[in-house]
Amino acid sequence: MFGIARPRRVLAGSAALGLAGAVGLACAASGWAQPLYPQPPVPRPGTVAVQSATAPAVAPVTAPGPLAPRSLATQNAAAPAAVPAPAPAALLPASSGTLAEFFASKGVSMEPQAPREFKALNITLPIPPGWAYIPDPNVPDAYAVIADRVGGDGLYSSNATIKVYKLGGDFNPDEAITHGFIDSQMLPGWRSTKASLAPFAGMPSSLIEGTYRENSMALNTSRRHVIAASGPDRYLVSLAVTTTVDQVLPAADATDAIVNGFKVASPTAPPPAAPAAAPAPAPGLPALPAVPQPVGTPTPLGLP
Repeated sequence: MFGIARPRRVLAGSAALGLAGAVGLACAASGWAQPLYPQPPVPRPGTVAVQSATAPAVAPVTAPGPLAPRSLATQNAAAPAAVPAPAPAALLPASSGTLAEFFASKGVSMEPQAPREFKALNITLPIPPGWAYIPDPNVPDAYAVIADRVGGDGLYSSNATIKVYKLGGDFNPDEAITHGFIDSQMLPGWRSTKASLAPFAGMPSSLIEGTYRENSMALNTSRRHVIAASGPDRYLVSLAVTTTVDQVLPAADATDAIVNGFKVASPTAPPPAAPAAAPAPAPGLPALPAVPQPVGTPTPLGLP
């Protein structure tokens, strides 16, 4: 079987070669018969423009060059690094010397002020219900005294005292106010419950609260000193609110109203900025309801 198939393949191959030769001769004869036409010139290397038939044209991108030293220096000078402002140093309470002793050491005079002629400052002292103004108090240099005429234990009346001194001479108010705790700390059996040197309405101030003993009674007191300026003059305004320890809770509403409602302001100080007006409602929308205002504070102290 294998011997018969091989001669057939040889014969088929010979026939195919003969057919291919005949076709090749025919093509050659046909090519020789065609006339010769001039061919277009071949472009030189480097002048052929190649363009893709499918990809869109892309604009050339220029790589950024390095910044010149002058440009970098100009940029740094135009945008300097922001330096945060240093925070004001916290005041430290003095370890000795009352306010009176401090002013004496600086040659500063302390002139007591009377309420009838005093107009340099606006001082507000609320009078709670049941309290009254004492016209002739037995308190040295008192500017005003009010006392509880309803409550109390029959031995001691809760009271509030204001003293005002005009300060004559040169001194540092921040340094002076650090001595505001000493006069209270020198009271018999003094025990502090609160102390602060935070400003009071922007003015140097000291606030100290605690208990002490006087004539075998335990008393609770809150004392604030304020150094206020009115024009070129400066004043020391002091408030002391005192009650017995047994009356701290019954008199809490009254004493809190006095301590929180006490105010000192200068007529020469610029008025506070007016609050921003509410935005107008959008067309077609109802106006917003008015915000209710808080109830007024207790009636300030009226001096004859």
